[in-house]
Amino acid sequence: MKLKILSSLAILLSILPVHAQDKPTLTVYTYDSFASEWGPGPKLETLFESQCDCDLSFVTLSDSLAMLGRLKLEGEDSPADVVVGLDMNTLSVAKQTDLFAEHKVSTEELTLPNPWQDDTFVPFDYGYFAFVYDSDKLASAPNTFEELIDNPSGSKIVIQDPRSSTPGLGLLLWVKALYGDQAEAVWGKLAPSILTITPGWSEAYGLFLEGEADMVLSYTTSPAYHMIVDKKDNYKAAAFEQGHYIQIETAAMLKQSKSPELARQFLAFLLSNEAQSVIPTGNWMYPVKLDQAELPDAFSKLTVPENTLMISPDEIAKNKAAWTEEFVNAISQ
Repeated sequence: MKLKILSSLAILLSILPVHAQDKPTLTVYTYDSFASEWGPGPKLETLFESQCDCDLSFVTLSDSLAMLGRLKLEGEDSPADVVVGLDMNTLSVAKQTDLFAEHKVSTEELTLPNPWQDDTFVPFDYGYFAFVYDSDKLASAPNTFEELIDNPSGSKIVIQDPRSSTPGLGLLLWVKALYGDQAEAVWGKLAPSILTITPGWSEAYGLFLEGEADMVLSYTTSPAYHMIVDKKDNYKAAAFEQGHYIQIETAAMLKQSKSPELARQFLAFLLSNEAQSVIPTGNWMYPVKLDQAELPDAFSKLTVPENTLMISPDEIAKNKAAWTEEFVNAISQ
């Protein structure tokens, strides 16, 4: 009898690994902070795995620019099924790779400030770039770029490099959207106020929190983090009368995905109420499909831009190299 039981157990144990291997894995490329323990990734992973009978595996890179660079190198051999975090400023270049498939997900009833029509990229959150400051240390903040440039107080700002940072590229486009052909002159005037230019957002925000700089390029939603997590309301986003540049983050599936149905299921999941509810206090951005009344109270206290600025992805693709060179030349003089 014992031999029969042991034999049955042996057969059962030999079968289990096969079933585990049969469970599909969805490989998702995203940026570091999205999949970090304090980001939305872990919660979204738990929620999605509870309904997909699959393993969701995040592969992290620094930001959307790094993700796009890796995909270009890997081409059709990329192991990725889905990419999460490509923003509006990289979409045209991303489409040119011909690596992405049609999503076939309904994007109706979105709460984006701009209409969305794209059959490849699914938006999942958005925010506005802004200069964040500590109101306990800086009595008054600039209300325009001109005031930021004039800088009578001699305050110092930290920004990110547009060649390696998504917010850095956002600032580049913000200035270009406002000043056009005069952008290079604006950069030249702003240069004396720049303490340093960091490779990414985390380095810049860290310097700001350590008191090394008076202002840092971040998002209008950044103060919500301090209100909710730190229980502090002294961090503010300077409201610029001319408007703020918008960032819309998207997700897309790869043509060579080994699990296309699962990939599309995940894209649709990102627009579900349960997934969108994770975004405000997970990614500290605005969800694209959630009633404003469902946002945390802290979001009602944030700076809301009167004007939304945006340059088309196609125009960015055509001019990004020249605009970046313009920035580098002006700052280095």
